[in-house]
Amino acid sequence: MVFALCFVLFLTGLYCILTKKNTVKIIIGLSIMEAGVNLFLVLLGYKNDGVVPIIDRSTDIVHFLAYSVDPLPQALVLTSIVIGLGTIALGIALCMRLYVKYGTFDIAEIRRLKG
Repeated sequence: MVFALCFVLFLTGLYCILTKKNTVKIIIGLSIMEAGVNLFLVLLGYKNDGVVPIIDRSTDIVHFLAYSVDPLPQALVLTSIVIGLGTIALGIALCMRLYVKYGTFDIAEIRRLKG
């Protein structure tokens, strides 16, 4: 069920990117898509009653291998969040420059003004 919600979040962002003409709304759609993908990756590494993947002398290896949480998706999501923030910052900066030059955020209007 939760994976379906990730898919709905992704499709909502995709719909926003494909149908909106406002550049800021397109950037927001990209951010929503990123949140859906990040949530999906975090849920891939989740286990009910999971234990921290740290081995010491008192650790039961069989229990550890069966119930340890995979930290790799969490590390990938942290990296993805940083890259996504940089992408969104660049997109907003481009939107600001387009607004200064053309006076609008509408893509169709920008194409018409460009000639």
